Amino acid sequence: MALSNATLQWHRPGALRFDALPPLSLYVHLPWCLRKCPYCDFNSHERAHGVDESLATAYLNALNADLESALPLVWGRPVVSVFIGGGTPSLFTPAQIERLISDLRARLPLEPGCEITLEANPGTFERDRFHGYRRAGVNRLSIGVQSFQDAQLQRLGRVHDAQQARAAVKEAASAFETFNVDLMYALPEQTVAELGVELEAVLDLAPPHLSLYHLTLEPNTRFAVEPPPVPDADLASDMLDLLVQRTAAAGYGRYEVSAYAQLGHACVHNRNYWEFGDYLGLGAGAHSKLSFPERVVRQVRWREPRRYLEESARGQAVSNGHDVAAADLPFEFAMNALRLADGVPVTRFSERTGLPVTALSKAREEGVRRGLLVDDVAVLKATPRGFDFLNDTQALFLPG
Repeated sequence: MALSNATLQWHRPGALRFDALPPLSLYVHLPWCLRKCPYCDFNSHERAHGVDESLATAYLNALNADLESALPLVWGRPVVSVFIGGGTPSLFTPAQIERLISDLRARLPLEPGCEITLEANPGTFERDRFHGYRRAGVNRLSIGVQSFQDAQLQRLGRVHDAQQARAAVKEAASAFETFNVDLMYALPEQTVAELGVELEAVLDLAPPHLSLYHLTLEPNTRFAVEPPPVPDADLASDMLDLLVQRTAAAGYGRYEVSAYAQLGHACVHNRNYWEFGDYLGLGAGAHSKLSFPERVVRQVRWREPRRYLEESARGQAVSNGHDVAAADLPFEFAMNALRLADGVPVTRFSERTGLPVTALSKAREEGVRRGLLVDDVAVLKATPRGFDFLNDTQALFLPG
């Protein structure tokens, strides 16, 4: 395949040196949802009546055009995982998701056993729909439950109720060998006792994987403009302690700041992010991080769906891209790797950034001195204190 000028620019001589490129994942963004949640700062767009056939077809065509244009950047590289996120991807039918996966397989070498995850919301499925996604080629589901309390679900702007949430988790368990449940804590006026009830509800359903997120009031959201009364930092810390204790007692390992899994059910896709692997993002607003023999590149697709449809058809789905400066790579690497409870081997830094491990030395020494990093030259890992104050630990690696 001949390389375009836009592609050749990433292959010119640069400051980094890679002996081998990192594992490659694929992220596909489906941007529509039934209702925009007041805490959500993702690139999601309301469509109260869902996604009709003509829009779904147009978007799948745009994704194909986007991928065709991106192929020279990843030609021949096997894909270890696919994550179909949103928005609410479960607004797309199983047949449409089957077409999407078939289109990906026709253009990219997906590894045998490639993890293919679909995000789904309890308010957008009917009985057997999850089985349809399984037959379509999805082998992991991620369900956005957020709460099992009707009052909290209403405050969070969710379109489902607690009964639908339980039904969705049970349906997922009947269709998938592995799946994830998203749950939030530090919700408006939530108490530790109320969180205990939430935990009892989700642990009774025994999902193989849990993602437990602290509610944050992000800029440019409705909650930022009209903030609800949320637990203070001390109460939120007590809640986190309860989460860690209860999940451990139930057999879940906390392998990342917000991720808890039964043995063998850690998320391959997210782990590749945290280990600073590569990912190609397709779809409106999707981000990519791609390595070349002498540079690391970040790209962003056009954010607004209509603009993305237009530009993708012209082979111009990428709105902007840039080289990551060598001085920024230690922080970008540490920002991800330190989220992992076990950290990463220090040699992974050179493998994934093309820089010598000495580029970490000053920050590592300071982190050990302050009790934030483990004193082990072979691993980059936060201490329990460093894990609790992760922002401070990551900030050690900011360029000076």
